[in-house]
Amino acid sequence: MGRAGCCCRGAERLTSPSMVRRFRPLLLLIIALCCGAHIGQCQVATPQCRIQKCTTDFVSLTSHLNPAVDGFHTEFCKALRAYSACTQRTAKACRGNLVFHSAVLGISDLMSQRNCSRDGPTSPTHPEIPFEPCNYHSRTQHAHTQSHAHAHSHSHTHSHSHSRAEYLFCGLFGDPHLRTFKDSFQTCKVEGAWPLIDNDYLSVQVTNVPVVPGSSATATNKITIIFKPYEGCTDQRVYQAVTDNLPAAFDDGTVSSGDPMHNSAAADGASRKVRALWISERSPGRHVELHAGYIGVTVIVRQLGRYLTLAVRIPEELAQAYDATQDLQLCLNGCPSAERIDQAGHLPLPVSPPALGLQLQQLRRPSYSSQTQTSAYGSTQVSGVEGARERCREQLEVEDIYFHSCVFDLLTTGDANFTVAAYSAQKDMESLHPHRDSWRIYPRSFATSSLHFDSQNFKRLALLLPCFLSTVLM
Repeated sequence: MGRAGCCCRGAERLTSPSMVRRFRPLLLLIIALCCGAHIGQCQVATPQCRIQKCTTDFVSLTSHLNPAVDGFHTEFCKALRAYSACTQRTAKACRGNLVFHSAVLGISDLMSQRNCSRDGPTSPTHPEIPFEPCNYHSRTQHAHTQSHAHAHSHSHTHSHSHSRAEYLFCGLFGDPHLRTFKDSFQTCKVEGAWPLIDNDYLSVQVTNVPVVPGSSATATNKITIIFKPYEGCTDQRVYQAVTDNLPAAFDDGTVSSGDPMHNSAAADGASRKVRALWISERSPGRHVELHAGYIGVTVIVRQLGRYLTLAVRIPEELAQAYDATQDLQLCLNGCPSAERIDQAGHLPLPVSPPALGLQLQQLRRPSYSSQTQTSAYGSTQVSGVEGARERCREQLEVEDIYFHSCVFDLLTTGDANFTVAAYSAQKDMESLHPHRDSWRIYPRSFATSSLHFDSQNFKRLALLLPCFLSTVLM
């Protein structure tokens, strides 16, 4: 008699070590969602098995962490070790529980991906986040706690409030290309001054100028950001960047505002004081980040070549705090139809690009942190669309909308700095956009094939999932 085989044809490939590592985080997510929705086929934690408590504590420990702030890696690894220790304590009671085993696999994979050591300090099992009125996360956590306590005081009341705030992302780069709060990707003319964001807490305005004669494309050479006064936390602060002047201070010369708080950790794991609003200069004259902890906002401003790029993350509830006089917001509603260069998501390449006769600056392939914008290393002739695509492919491996924006910008301007701008904009989006599954956007002409590819792979995965689960857990 031979060993019982898997019931699914071709599943042997899925049991290879590389494929197991690749799909474990996905499995954990599927199982968590399945059980969260109370699907009968999934196992749920028994009263003795405390895996749900372990997972809840991990979410509480990490929900306030910001990947853009120093110390994120240290705190995330602490939380992972605490999560692992919690699963070890409840291992005996959770034997045979599918959610428990999936969580253990997921923790191991996350530790490997984040390069977290197994030994080291852990976060407290029951984190007590002090109430700080000038910290947006602290305020929302406090409001959730109060709501939760009120709900439990009424035995027949069920609370559906969420402790984790929903965030939105908006980005602007290139000629210019706009990614709105709704993940709509547009290429616009919008010459002159235009508001990106204008609500009760924050105003962001950009000024765009033509880049080459004979083209309607523009690029950003000025950004003005107004952090509006918030009682007890900060007075109004104005930040303004223009080409060749990316300051590391507000207009009044200050670099921060508000009383010191203790809600951030340095790279070495030590606690450090931060204020309600502060500026971090990542690369002098090239890369500045503004952190408004009192409203949960992060802004990244860069200069690449002669032009500026912008990326913003903001809580959804604050982005919606505006009145009828503030409805012209490009991040919120996109560009007016008369200002659109793209055609309902499709970005047509220039028919007779004015820049094709120009020589593009030859850029080396430096690392992301050390890319040079304006120094000429010599020059090469780029002929036509294929030459532009090849240049963009050096920085952008996936041919999503950032890649196609890069090609458009190169053909329009002949300026190779726009290649770096597209790459940097993509990296800033990945650091600030709250939903990884929404990162990739493809041009309209590729949408049908992409959806078909994704649906086919999803069907295959769904068919192989039960067999794969049984194999992994044997």
